[in-house]
Amino acid sequence: MAEDDFNSKIITAIEEKGVWFDTQELPKLQEDYRLHLTCVRNLFEAMVNKNLLTPDPYKKDKKISDVTQIENLEFTENERNTVLGIRFSDYESIVDFVCNYMKFSTKQLDMEKIRKLLELNNTFTWSNLTENAARPNTRGLATCIKMLRNGAPPIILSLIKDTTHKSAEAIKEINDGLKALADYQKESYKVEVRKNVFGNPSFSMQTAMASPAAMLAEIKKHFASSMPKRHFAEPLIQEIIAEELGADRAERQAKLLAAFQQEKKSAKKEETVDTHELLMEAIRTLGTSYEHIALICRKFLSNSEILQSEHNSFRDKMARFFRNILGLQPPPIIYDVVIVDKKTEAKKRQSIQFSSFIDSLSKRSRYYASFSVKHTPGYTKIASVPETKALEFLSGQMADCNRILNESAALDEYFKNKANAVDRTKIKGISMELTAVKNVLVKVNQHRAEYVSYKEEQEQMRKLGITGES
Repeated sequence: MAEDDFNSKIITAIEEKGVWFDTQELPKLQEDYRLHLTCVRNLFEAMVNKNLLTPDPYKKDKKISDVTQIENLEFTENERNTVLGIRFSDYESIVDFVCNYMKFSTKQLDMEKIRKLLELNNTFTWSNLTENAARPNTRGLATCIKMLRNGAPPIILSLIKDTTHKSAEAIKEINDGLKALADYQKESYKVEVRKNVFGNPSFSMQTAMASPAAMLAEIKKHFASSMPKRHFAEPLIQEIIAEELGADRAERQAKLLAAFQQEKKSAKKEETVDTHELLMEAIRTLGTSYEHIALICRKFLSNSEILQSEHNSFRDKMARFFRNILGLQPPPIIYDVVIVDKKTEAKKRQSIQFSSFIDSLSKRSRYYASFSVKHTPGYTKIASVPETKALEFLSGQMADCNRILNESAALDEYFKNKANAVDRTKIKGISMELTAVKNVLVKVNQHRAEYVSYKEEQEQMRKLGITGES
């Protein structure tokens, strides 16, 4: 293979693979992280509810601005609840940072960030959660999961199985993708040298081709001016020299080109899409909002108690006294809120009957939890209906969720504004929960749009007689 021919081919191949990473592989890795985050949160909540782990009380005070390594030192059995609770809290926070604040692109994910992500992924060995694992964090987590399983109802057993299995799969996919990205970054660096150093008008290829030592000297001579913001990575430079002057250069060049061209071929294979699975993934993703809805419910109950406790005048006490004597039920709590239409900014007043609203939230949270994990009875029931009905169900639930978000935001503002100054600091805001549910709905809508797009494509193909699918 002629040298100029190889240089042009490898430069093109690397550029094309960079596009492939940015448009296909890295968005997929980010989704894998988001799936893993959902699994981690579900598992963490289950363990906290069983008092197997104590969440980090200072979690909200910790500002995550980078991916840092989680401590993996030994701890005693008596320390497991608190030590592992803090480490798991930190792990969840950093994975959340990765999902929502890191930009997944070839320009942003350099070798240092890849190394940090691989270290983070190694905090727990999800593929080998056993009590005799080599690392303390994995052993501690395996012990907690074993205790969580003891006497657990079927839905919790299914949640444990699904979350640990999905986490193991997701982390494997992520690690494989990051290692492939690391290989790409190395080759991308070498391509930069070929383009910028070899392409420097002052660089003498004739002098460089005299010997490996001459090429190394010529590259060093022009490196600083050609690549001013890059460090001189001699091991990679030596690979370039071997590809240009080594006795096995033809084999090296062919192998290198094949490695990148193979990725392009594999990217074209994914043409068959399981639309039913795609739709069910959208429905399952919607179900993961249950924990955020449940937290909104708990915060509202607390806020309402604070507001009602302020109604303690003599008149209020007498009214309660006479109701008790006469055996009358207290009047329903009604809050008059202002609903803001996000699209038009139009405002309208609405009366919310608090107990009915809370009951509706609580039921929705429990219902969503029933199909938030695959293979549970709730999930299986929805999966058994025709796709048209499942899509109709999904669209209806999304509309309901958007309505609830608007009402909850209005009620949140009401509590903040109506509480007395002395109680205002006790009012619990729900902005984080609202944002979390909105993010879930964005993901659900993406899945739904993808499903609709594939179904429309299939229908067009059927009409054209290209496929027999209906």
